[in-house]
Amino acid sequence: HQGEITTTELLSAKSGKLVLSWHKQEQSGQKIAFPEAGYKWNQLGLLAQKFYRDYQDITDFKQLLSLLETNKKNLIPLIDSFSNEELYGSPWHEKYTRGRMIQFNTSSPYKNATGRLNKLLKQIAE
Repeated sequence: HQGEITTTELLSAKSGKLVLSWHKQEQSGQKIAFPEAGYKWNQLGLLAQKFYRDYQDITDFKQLLSLLETNKKNLIPLIDSFSNEELYGSPWHEKYTRGRMIQFNTSSPYKNATGRLNKLLKQIAE
């Protein structure tokens, strides 16, 4: 159906890749390209399409899950490396703190994806 995406596409757009990329740019002294080089915040649909293309060669669902697990293993120590003050004490991008930017691009999308997957599973069960 038009407008629907596969589970693999849904997960690929939620990989935490952006957060890791932003911090890699910051650590190397580069200006951070929010949300990603060549994209603006009002182009998130196009950015999601880019993620789908980035991951289109991964046809094995277990391989995608492994990639997501690797990103998670990189995100947790990254987040732990910051104090609460560094995460939430001052704006990092525009009006948003580092902690909120991480949340917006990791746990919040996963919550959305979980809801979408649960809805799909309910439809399948009917």
